[in-house]
Amino acid sequence: MSPSWDKRLFLATAVVVALFGIYLMLGGGWLIVLGGSPYYLAAGIALVVVALLLWRRRAAALWLYAVVVLATMAWAVWEVGFDFWALAPRGDVLVPLGAWLMLPFITRTLAPVGERQVGRGPLLALGAMLALALVVVGVSLARDRHAIRGTVAPTGLEPPAVDQAADDWTAYGGSGRGDRYSELAQITPRTVGRLKLTWQFRTGDLPGPDDPAEITTEVTPLKVGDLLYTCSPHQIVFALEAATGKLRWKFDPQVRRDPSFQHMTCRGVAFHRTRPDATAADGTPAPAECPTRVYLPTDDGRLFALDGQTGQPCQGFGDHGQIDLKRGSEVKQVGFYQGTSPPAVTDKVLIMGGAVIDNYSGKVPSGVIRGFDVYSGRLLWAFDAGNPDPNEMPSPTHHFTAGSPNSWAVSAVDEALGLVYVPLGSASPDIWGGNRTPAQERYDSALVALDIATGKLRWSYQNVHHDIWDMDVPAQPSLADIATRDGPVSAVYVPAKTGNIFVLDRRDGHPIVPAPEVPVPQGPAPGDRLAPTQPASQLSFRPRQRLTGAQMWGGTMFDQLACRILFKRLRYEGPFTPPSVQGTLVFPGDLGMFEWGGLAVDGRRQVAIANPMSLPFVSRLIPRGHDNPAAPNGQHPPGTELGVQPMYGTPFGASLGVFLSPLGIPCLQPPWGELAAIDLRTNRVVWRHRVGTIRDMAPLPVPLELGVPMLGGPLVTAGGVVFLTSTMDYAIRAYDVTDGRLLWQDRLPAGGQSTPMSYEQGGRQYIVTVDGGHGSFGTKIGDYVRAYTLAD
Repeated sequence: MSPSWDKRLFLATAVVVALFGIYLMLGGGWLIVLGGSPYYLAAGIALVVVALLLWRRRAAALWLYAVVVLATMAWAVWEVGFDFWALAPRGDVLVPLGAWLMLPFITRTLAPVGERQVGRGPLLALGAMLALALVVVGVSLARDRHAIRGTVAPTGLEPPAVDQAADDWTAYGGSGRGDRYSELAQITPRTVGRLKLTWQFRTGDLPGPDDPAEITTEVTPLKVGDLLYTCSPHQIVFALEAATGKLRWKFDPQVRRDPSFQHMTCRGVAFHRTRPDATAADGTPAPAECPTRVYLPTDDGRLFALDGQTGQPCQGFGDHGQIDLKRGSEVKQVGFYQGTSPPAVTDKVLIMGGAVIDNYSGKVPSGVIRGFDVYSGRLLWAFDAGNPDPNEMPSPTHHFTAGSPNSWAVSAVDEALGLVYVPLGSASPDIWGGNRTPAQERYDSALVALDIATGKLRWSYQNVHHDIWDMDVPAQPSLADIATRDGPVSAVYVPAKTGNIFVLDRRDGHPIVPAPEVPVPQGPAPGDRLAPTQPASQLSFRPRQRLTGAQMWGGTMFDQLACRILFKRLRYEGPFTPPSVQGTLVFPGDLGMFEWGGLAVDGRRQVAIANPMSLPFVSRLIPRGHDNPAAPNGQHPPGTELGVQPMYGTPFGASLGVFLSPLGIPCLQPPWGELAAIDLRTNRVVWRHRVGTIRDMAPLPVPLELGVPMLGGPLVTAGGVVFLTSTMDYAIRAYDVTDGRLLWQDRLPAGGQSTPMSYEQGGRQYIVTVDGGHGSFGTKIGDYVRAYTLAD
């Protein structure tokens, strides 16, 4: 390199070091004012001095830089220990820059007059510090401090019986129990490496210009007999041959497309088979029409019953095969009530909930739960959680309660007990609750156990009191029979957004795992109120300690500093810090540690598989003003649950979003997504590992396993293999249920924000995943249904 270029690069280096130092000085000073760490100010001052020494050609620049590297390592290890991903942003600029300062064009310029190279002292000092940094990296990479490395032990007890056909997958969660478990054992840890793609089907249903941002493919298909039933985002149903993936029939309900809808998704369909000598709910003989039925809810508020063999509407159901689910509600705006999840189907009764538009106003459709006759579609009962008499039926003089707590997730069923377990959200709107009635608060964000035949409440358990954080019960509960020396105990596992997993006796709702009430932060927004305590299950993935500035993260030390400043500017006093005009850090965030994917339960091994995630959100209340009117002024509601939410009829609007750095990276250090196994007998986490890489999140497709956010749930099989597709990188993965080891993976053509399932056909076990991506989650959109079997 020519001397002129040496000089230019040297001067450019000095300028860059100075700019780095000035940024750290200014940001670090601001952080100190906010009560944060003094490190950044001190590092900034030191780097400015290094830049000045470089400018003056002093070898002392290297000595001082060596001190900066040493001090940074000491500070970083003191703050976060030997945790590689927590240490990375603290050194990923300083260490490479230190290596740059040792290059000859730098050292020649720093050399005394008449000498060609700087003395050995500064080079040795800086080299030693960089070598020490590499040792720290090596030590931190040797062990993941967040992992739990245990093994699932044999029970030593007779496992509870599993009442489920092995070759079919007849309900969203495998069966009405919501356990996402397959009795098939052809695929094992030894054979799973031979899995190959057997067939692939493309639905052709892709987003259009009139769709909302949150258009998603979250479906878990059903398999009954020789047919696989699945649906696409616009609620088009496809019946495929289970062995080949060839289309047998499809049904398009012609759902209205509107960008103002909050969702456009289909999590699945439901199935019913007429038994010999079956009767309807009123005791009359079951009709001969449609001996097998597929039930399809739609995003424009309808429910269809289709013939399972032909796809034609069952004419005797409702109005020529469909029911208007908006009937009975005072508010009938299309798109305000959406059937995003399949109903729970029992022998005689179909139980239907639905999603209600979030954070628009209190004047939205009711979230009423209804029981319909499976054959005629006749309304049998209602459970309107916001009504003082929740079982009051609609009439010419009575509508269901506007904004009543709704159930957008899937319910679970125990037909032997005659109960359906319904997960509820909060009354509308979500983020301010000063106007809620005592009736609306009673079952707010609770699990309710309803009598299947009558809809009457048997028991309820509230997951959050006066929920103003959108911490509803987001997932299908999972029924499990816990093996004890005194016999099986009937339990229901209830994963919550808060990270709690409530374990209740499913007969009476009594907690099996203690969940004492603990004090929570106070100081609500004007006009609102707060519960003084919240339940805290002793089986939980929620953070045990408050977040600190040391846990703020970024791709570099610069955006990490920005995250620490943002963190200090927000109101945060731990979980359940109330929303505020200042802006509140909500962690666990609105997306929740658990979402609609739920748990997978292996009753034979007495283990549950969970995939918790950790993403903080920011919730900011916006007082009413010129740009934030108190009532609609002809505007359409937002087609997303993020960003500004109007919350008409309350004193505030709200802004909701993930807590991100200026580079768009989560401000909380990883892992953001993990896979874990829970021993059902002890309710302890046996193993826990981070899941997923940033290959499809980062500018460069580098498969670094940080543990990434997920939407979807796990599948567990009798063969001892757990399958997962829901990560932000496009992969299907298989893990050993015993210890969580990764056994096999394959690249998917689009985001797999769904839950896989398994069935047997022709003597072969299939693993099926639907991969269509997720609009607001940011994964690649597609239209794929993919089936894997073992290679011959």
